[in-house]
Amino acid sequence: MTIKILMPALSPTMTEGNLAKWHVGEGDRVSPGDVIAEIETDKASMEVEAVDEGTVGRLLVAEGTENVPVNAAIGLLLEEGEDAAALESAAAEAPGAKDDAAEIRPAASAAAPERPVAAASPPGGVRASPLARRMAAQAGLDLSRIAGSGPGGRIVKRDVEAAVAAPPLAASDASEVVRLSAMRRVIARRMTEAKTQVPHFYLSMDCEIDELLKVRKALNDAQDGTRISVNDFVVRACALALMNVPDANVAYENENELRRFRTADLAVAVAVPGGLVTPVLRSVETKGLKRISSEMKELAARARDGDLAPEEYQGGSFSVSNLGMYGVKQFDAVINPPQACILAVGAGEPRPVVRDGQIVPATVMTCTLSVDHRVVDGAIGAELLAEIRRFVAYPPTMLL
Repeated sequence: MTIKILMPALSPTMTEGNLAKWHVGEGDRVSPGDVIAEIETDKASMEVEAVDEGTVGRLLVAEGTENVPVNAAIGLLLEEGEDAAALESAAAEAPGAKDDAAEIRPAASAAAPERPVAAASPPGGVRASPLARRMAAQAGLDLSRIAGSGPGGRIVKRDVEAAVAAPPLAASDASEVVRLSAMRRVIARRMTEAKTQVPHFYLSMDCEIDELLKVRKALNDAQDGTRISVNDFVVRACALALMNVPDANVAYENENELRRFRTADLAVAVAVPGGLVTPVLRSVETKGLKRISSEMKELAARARDGDLAPEEYQGGSFSVSNLGMYGVKQFDAVINPPQACILAVGAGEPRPVVRDGQIVPATVMTCTLSVDHRVVDGAIGAELLAEIRRFVAYPPTMLL
């Protein structure tokens, strides 16, 4: 019996994905565990392995096809003894196959099926699907001048079609309409939900970090390799503060329940091409600064490459967003539901402070806590932020 290859669910909440690339062609023999395709979501790219043995009879969905529903048939496998005649009825029954799949499936020759081959990346590292590259080449278009609407700004079929159909801009045109990428659409939807459904309130405190900077320099001077950042200290401070104020380490569950976390799983915002990803560091309260630093660098690098697994950016009990490296003094971050809190970290800068009645210089960093008032009240939020400031102001307390 012909076997359907289905679009997999890469996470419990995934409803659709993009078929970025086939690693097999019609006529290829596959066994369980063989990598057959690459699937993209708004945040990650994952390889799909065969679960059955057989011969690839037909690829129903082409490379570069977006928004393929989970569990839709994307290809067909022929079992031992089956021939091409079995494909017609199976293809007709397959839900979710695209109308233009036949047009852009690899053409089969009498000698052997042709395997789809991804074109080499052009100069400048423009990200585009193989189909989009072929269409752009045929139309004589420069990919670097086309805005991508796929995951991470990837150029896909519809972008090239739009570029071909679009009239040239007149000299007086000062703007153009650009399609939102899949990642940007998700961010827009989630942030709109957060600001309209979550009752935010904000608490700010100034943190003196001169002692932190001294400790950081001493640690970095004493070791080769991993360089500890100010943000690593902040992440560690947040984790320990959540352990001391467990009533803030919660998430809104429903109108009758909240979820209290036993560990500090911190989602740390990372800017990526076309959007934002929040990889999660698990059980940060059990980890030292060096381990936090190395794990965060690895997760951030893979986030920028689109290589995070779903479990690496989902969940988390608390978020940290740091714009200090951009010179931002203070900002209010939007809560990432269902989490109840996010800490916005500004730049450390010289400011005058009063000590013992005297005005003296100090390096000060403003931190703002955004809080979901449905599950965390003002006093609890203030207690949490004060604990974070205490750890940041005197890092040796993180060792106690």
